[in-house]
Amino acid sequence: MKINELSKKSGVSARMLRYYEEQGLIRPMRLSSGYRDYCQNDISILKNIKALQEAGLTLNVIRVLMPCIISQPVRFDPCPLIVATLKDQRLKLQQTIEDQSRALSILEQYLDETGQMDIPEVLPNSMWESGSVAYA
Repeated sequence: MKINELSKKSGVSARMLRYYEEQGLIRPMRLSSGYRDYCQNDISILKNIKALQEAGLTLNVIRVLMPCIISQPVRFDPCPLIVATLKDQRLKLQQTIEDQSRALSILEQYLDETGQMDIPEVLPNSMWESGSVAYA
């Protein structure tokens, strides 16, 4: 199947499919015309990539894990470094959660000190993000 068909079937843009190929995550065959020729297995690979990304893994880590994936949904064959890689990613994710929890606690403390913890937000998020809020 050609790239547009795979894009429609998988929900992954053609641009992202080319990027995944560049990164060595998928390897389509090439037709004599030079067009990429994807197979049904590529859809499973893309589902696995999406599932691993949802678990917070980067494409670099996914590339390491790909040879160890034996099915869809994601199931791993116990190949070298798989456990160490997954544990390392878990540790990084735990650290991010701890950092975010600390940041949330600080913000809640600031709000609590203002006595306005339970007052609804006055400005829409878009105003903060656009920089249209003036500070005194």
